[in-house]
Amino acid sequence: MNITNIDDIRKLASGDEGGRTEYKLITGQLERGMETLCAFLNGEGGTVLFGVADNGKITGQEVSDKTKREIAEAIRLFEPFATITVSYANIPDTDKQVIALYAEEQRYMRPFTYKGRAYQRIESVTSVMPQDKYNHLLMQRGGKYSWEAIPNPDLQISDLDENVIIGAVRAGINCGRLPETTIREEIPAILEKFDLLHDGKLNNAAAVLFGRNLYDYPQCLLRMARFRGTSKEEFIDNQRQQGNIYALLDAAMSFFFKHLSLSGKIEGLYREEKLSIPYKALRECCINAFCHRAYHRPGGSVGIAIYDDRVEIESSGAFPPDMTLEKLLGGHSSEPPNLIIANVLYKSELLESWGRGISLMIDECRRAGIPDPEFHTDGSSVWVVFRYEMETAGQASDKHPTSTRQAPDKYPTSIVRLIELIGEHTCSLKEMMGMMELKDRENFLGNYLNPSMEAGLVEPLYPDQPKHPKQKYRLTEQGKALLERGE
Repeated sequence: MNITNIDDIRKLASGDEGGRTEYKLITGQLERGMETLCAFLNGEGGTVLFGVADNGKITGQEVSDKTKREIAEAIRLFEPFATITVSYANIPDTDKQVIALYAEEQRYMRPFTYKGRAYQRIESVTSVMPQDKYNHLLMQRGGKYSWEAIPNPDLQISDLDENVIIGAVRAGINCGRLPETTIREEIPAILEKFDLLHDGKLNNAAAVLFGRNLYDYPQCLLRMARFRGTSKEEFIDNQRQQGNIYALLDAAMSFFFKHLSLSGKIEGLYREEKLSIPYKALRECCINAFCHRAYHRPGGSVGIAIYDDRVEIESSGAFPPDMTLEKLLGGHSSEPPNLIIANVLYKSELLESWGRGISLMIDECRRAGIPDPEFHTDGSSVWVVFRYEMETAGQASDKHPTSTRQAPDKYPTSIVRLIELIGEHTCSLKEMMGMMELKDRENFLGNYLNPSMEAGLVEPLYPDQPKHPKQKYRLTEQGKALLERGE
């Protein structure tokens, strides 16, 4: 904004000093004026006027070359480089001018400092910015200052799960987002390509994506609960799991299949699943929660709460500062707060790159005939609510028939799902995980295969040699009987 007209000055000086305007009588108060300008840069922008009294009276001042040099030198003391517009408005019938310093909003460059200090503006008061707010803005700036990009000298490649890394690479190659030669590269080279390793040091994003030992990352946590009824008064199931994004995503989907009604049709080795809430909508919501959450808060987490009438998925963080709910639900570009994490998830085909996640969730819910998901935020967390028709015991809705069919009422849906997928086939571990779209081996073994074998429903071909190179699994007679009763 270039202010050269005295009428523009009168308009600016006609109101009270507030969050976006400051009056200074002369440039003898240049230091205080620049501190306020720094506060404007750290907010929504604003204007400092020199030659205007506190009461808004326009007095002006004489402007020399020395005055202009002092202003230019002061502007150079902002870090990072700030775009400041300097205007001089002549006062009619005098040799005096009003100097206007205008700072436009520069949200993605914050925080700014003047002479090494950051300032903030609250109403008409300029003050030194608290350290915690400065750190928060610094992480929001992204690049080398973002939490995900900060190196962790104690994190070693041995702390990462190589199988998950290779799985991500294979997925990226299969979808054409990574060149086929990537699979032949060493793990350090792959991590460098993923922007997770620099100068021999792994960053925080590496732990979030592929970490196996996450003792230093309490925020890599998933909370899961199934409540009886529509309130939090009584638990049916309550779990907590810590791990990397891929492991937590598998755990989340397992929890949904355990507690939501399921129906579907098997064709060959593959099955089209129909949960009370569409599988793709829940998966997309979880991926977004893990990708876009605020990881710099150690106490943060992702939470899943299942009630009789709804599912709520919550994560720490907030929508982008300029993202309204209307813009969120309409067409919008993707602005991930965690660029490194988002890039790896995109290359491994988990994440869409064009902001289509929300529209996908809405489309899936409409296709299933349930209400659109609801999106909420309170500035520190985001939660999505999926509503579905309540089902009473033994009386499933026509829209959402239960898959347990209650012949095997003692078996969780996750086990029944595995039984139905195996059917008449004999499958390897890799084949079963592929059919279920699961990537985390430990999660599959702990929540699906091992419980099915312990229940006597699934058996290995080589029971005395669990690690036999040709090991495969099939249904026992009990498992086949269960499958027949459910059809």
